[in-house]
Amino acid sequence: MRSAVHRHLGKVVAGAAIAVASTAVMVAVTLPGSAGADESDGRQKAGGAGQQAVPGQGEAVAPGVVEEAPAEGEKGKGNDPLTDDEMKRAEQLAVNRQLFNASEDVEGERGPQRVSIDLAEPEADSGAGADGPRRADVTFYDYRDDTLVTRTVDLDTGKVVETTNRQGVQPPPSRAESIEAASLLIADPLGADLKADYKDATGKELTSPDQLRLSGGIYRATPGAQPAVLDKCGEHRCVRLFTKVKNGSWIDTMSLVIDLSTRKVADLDG
Repeated sequence: MRSAVHRHLGKVVAGAAIAVASTAVMVAVTLPGSAGADESDGRQKAGGAGQQAVPGQGEAVAPGVVEEAPAEGEKGKGNDPLTDDEMKRAEQLAVNRQLFNASEDVEGERGPQRVSIDLAEPEADSGAGADGPRRADVTFYDYRDDTLVTRTVDLDTGKVVETTNRQGVQPPPSRAESIEAASLLIADPLGADLKADYKDATGKELTSPDQLRLSGGIYRATPGAQPAVLDKCGEHRCVRLFTKVKNGSWIDTMSLVIDLSTRKVADLDG
């Protein structure tokens, strides 16, 4: 990897253009509205969703703590973007105790991994206008069983009105997931070249994702096109990173894939 990396060091503008172009080609994601043939799709109304038993780990687990949803705070109207207060409220309304205790985030801790919070599309027959109900789609990834969970929250009533559980659907990684992918890469032997090139560029040791500017794209397996350890990418949540020295150069890590579901790193060129 290092010879390829050095071709990018110092070429900030060119590297940025390559990264943007690569993102457009690489990040072919399947969004929750377009289930593929390999997806299992469960849709439940008003509070029935994602109710799975807490996985046994052979040891006692203390009850999880779920915060009460905050007061409504600042509210938008109609199709205005969600306010910060609305997003905070939507997330806390969406995660009930059962979902919290039965799910796992990207770091292996209890609770689902938040992926995105978006203003929900109004229902076709709702007649919603500027004064219509405000709803939010809160999307989580459950690393316990590789399930994408989307809960639609009515911000006026404070109720979850719909839940969708899907597998094989992989939206772009959140910032937290990209940071965790970088942590795994830095700690892995395959991250040695990244660390060496960072030191060449800065004179400093690379020890934390905080030292990099990161963006990520989803990698999906193609039969026979990758090491066997990555064959389940698509079913698993796998990420390729674009890494950049802060205020510096791009470092080419495109051949490296981090499987966040198994916490393993593999080299497509290896």
